[in-house]
Amino acid sequence: EVQLVESGGGLVQPGGSLNLSCVTSGFSFALSDMNWVRQQALGKELERVSAIGSRSINLYYAESVKGRFTVSRDNDKRTLFLQLNSLKTEDTGIYYCARGWSGGQRGQGTQVTVSS
Repeated sequence: EVQLVESGGGLVQPGGSLNLSCVTSGFSFALSDMNWVRQQALGKELERVSAIGSRSINLYYAESVKGRFTVSRDNDKRTLFLQLNSLKTEDTGIYYCARGWSGGQRGQGTQVTVSS
């Protein structure tokens, strides 16, 4: 059974940082591209914020997060990371890790709230 479990979200002030993690099982993580998507409000479309190739060579960042977010992975630990720096109120949302370069099966998500 494929499982993706995100953690690391929370409440942070504007300008703050968070480090999200996604622990995976049930598929060949080391051979899989992975991505992070977010839903900024209920009913709003999912936005892909970042993606990483299986060997961490190919990277993608949405313009809205470029220079502030950093994606990485540890294939030995089957874990995907997203470092969020210089957070803005508009970064608030539920963040999901997903299997594949774009879209794909997602975990349950972790809530990120940026507010003063």
